[in-house]
Amino acid sequence: MPGMVIGSHPPGDDIAHKWQCTPAEAIEIQRHLAAMVIIGGPGKIDSIAGIDLAFEKSRNLGFCAILVLEFPSLCVIEERCVAGETAFPYVPGLLSFREGPLIMKAYNMLDKKPGCIMCDGQGIAHPRRLGIASHMGLVLGVPSIGCAKSRLFGRHEEPGPERGAKSFLSDDKGVPVGLVLRTRKGVKPVFVSPGHRVGIEEAGDIVMACAGRYRVPEPTRLADIRVENYKREYLRTCS
Repeated sequence: MPGMVIGSHPPGDDIAHKWQCTPAEAIEIQRHLAAMVIIGGPGKIDSIAGIDLAFEKSRNLGFCAILVLEFPSLCVIEERCVAGETAFPYVPGLLSFREGPLIMKAYNMLDKKPGCIMCDGQGIAHPRRLGIASHMGLVLGVPSIGCAKSRLFGRHEEPGPERGAKSFLSDDKGVPVGLVLRTRKGVKPVFVSPGHRVGIEEAGDIVMACAGRYRVPEPTRLADIRVENYKREYLRTCS
């Protein structure tokens, strides 16, 4: 695979870190962790989890939904939702420090841990190669994929108009960091990048296997619907 990225640190390296920190500290944590990301795999999986979050800024609250789906049937087999205060501000490029603690809380409640997780965000297609999918894949120890609706980082050519058309998303040196993928004919593409323990082409294949009638693949589409419903239910009961 051209541009394959392999973590330079051995698998046993400690990845634990604090979540309450300054943006400058968060950037240093990202740079440290990025060297531990492994791109390659994941092999055969029998389940995939979609993760999405919502926020209530006036109350400083965050909400997270994780739905585990059988793969490739995409039948929902488990879901968990959590709410909590957000300690880290919204800072572009540091999304995982705001969302990570809630994702970990919801993930640890699952009875069945998925074979892969899909985040509505970036993997290694990130200025410091550590978007939310890479970060969460590392700390949770699970293969992960980022599937974003917009580009954060990298250059690309527009893929063809047909379903499944794709082009590489590359850094300034021309090294591939992801794919620009057309999940439906005639709609805007999504930006797919491996998070951790998933290859670039494999990430695209899994996203296409999860793509149904909508632009956004089913795991994150369903998680988005569920977290918005959970947010409304939570705020209604608390009002």
